[in-house]
Amino acid sequence: MDNRKRFGKKKEKLEFDQKLLDLARVARVVKGGRRFSFRATMVIGNRKGKVGVGVAKGPDASVAINKAITEAKKTLLEIHNMTETIPFSIEEKFGAARVLLKPAYRGKGIVAGGAVRAVIELAGIKNLTAKSLGAANKLNVAQATMKALRKLNEMPNYGMKKNIKGVDKRDEKVLKMVKKSVESEKSFLKAKELKAEKTK
Repeated sequence: MDNRKRFGKKKEKLEFDQKLLDLARVARVVKGGRRFSFRATMVIGNRKGKVGVGVAKGPDASVAINKAITEAKKTLLEIHNMTETIPFSIEEKFGAARVLLKPAYRGKGIVAGGAVRAVIELAGIKNLTAKSLGAANKLNVAQATMKALRKLNEMPNYGMKKNIKGVDKRDEKVLKMVKKSVESEKSFLKAKELKAEKTK
């Protein structure tokens, strides 16, 4: 009976989606020889504007992964004024890694790979193109992507103004498309609210 109750329980829904970026076996030289452990790099996000990256070591893979998830929660970034894309091109680097993120129109999807894709997907951005221009270290690429997303939050009005430092002139067409997309989304939600009020 107890077993049936235990196995009949539904699994609790996780607060964040998780993605393992990298799991490596590392060694540390000590007096008695070499001590082996595992290093895990995790990306977590709720696909609604919150995303974090964490790295940690542990005596086995599961311990390292759980520790990395805890670290990722400590570094959670909340993207302000979340939309389906970003308002302008942005380039950032972390260590030897360098990433370039560009806005994309609705329906384009995410044109990116590896660590950049993992961070963008779990952040909840749906349309974006990206390039990794420097070293391919997964942790550094993920951190460079996080740095770029943080920069968006620092821009007034989420970078929607034309004369903002960091806005590429070549992106003006995309900016107009993004603004149009945001405006149509707002008007759609407003119409939905009015319809809901009428049916009450």
